Amino acid sequence: MDIRHLQYFIEVSRFHSFTKAAEQLYITQPTISKMIKNLEMDLGVELFDRSKKQLVLTDAGRVILEQAKAIDKAFQNLETEVDHLLGLEKGHIRIGVPPIISSSRFMQLLRAFHEAYPNITFQLVEDGSKRIEHDVSQDKLDIGFVVMPTQDDLFHHFSFIKEELRLVIPPTHRLAAKQMVELQELREESFIMFNNGFVLHDRILSACHQAGFHPHIISESSQWYLIEEMVTSELGIAILPESVCTYLQSDVVSVPVTKPSIHWHLAMIWSKNLYLSYATKEWLRFSQDKLAETNE
Repeated sequence: MDIRHLQYFIEVSRFHSFTKAAEQLYITQPTISKMIKNLEMDLGVELFDRSKKQLVLTDAGRVILEQAKAIDKAFQNLETEVDHLLGLEKGHIRIGVPPIISSSRFMQLLRAFHEAYPNITFQLVEDGSKRIEHDVSQDKLDIGFVVMPTQDDLFHHFSFIKEELRLVIPPTHRLAAKQMVELQELREESFIMFNNGFVLHDRILSACHQAGFHPHIISESSQWYLIEEMVTSELGIAILPESVCTYLQSDVVSVPVTKPSIHWHLAMIWSKNLYLSYATKEWLRFSQDKLAETNE
């Protein structure tokens, strides 16, 4: 039995005639008669009393007709829902975003997508790259923005930002007037850093070890603006991405770091192994086009 059996049954019951139903459905009368006979065999009951001049539903036929109409209606609704998805009239996307990403740039991208597809909704989850990678791999997020490198065996990725990290200090700091600071000059400084859920935490530790020291960390946070406030209060120094530094207040200064310089490489990731909804696929196409335009 398939949906056509039920749809043909509904039409025959509506016209009380195989011939008229066949004409309505643009098929032959023998074809529809065979389909109804097959349906009766599948269900184990007779649907029509064929002894009269006009077809009449049996008791079983009347009961099954109501169920057939309900199933047909549900099937039509299903087709409509799929059409909506294919036409991107609806959908939902779960996106993981680290606090260090430029909020204005991301919101511009989100706004442009929303204007193109106003009925697609979003769930935004703010977290560090490590947690975002985990949640994408576990199908808790559809898309993640993370600091590279990522796990190439698990994720596809699209890179769109590559920049250096900069030292962030108060204007009164001894290094504030320098054009460039070597990392080893920060050996005796108190560091304010992102917590260990962030790849930048590991990246800065690794660079400091390369420069010959382990940083003295006095505080960790998941929010760059709190890190900025602590630097402003002269509690310590911070190292933040160049794009974040453009949003800092005038009561701090940022200085390039060398020997070694510390790079920040941001990418959008999605799973290689999990199903992607139509909405998510369109987000990938749309956002990659927009981010590529921005970087030209």
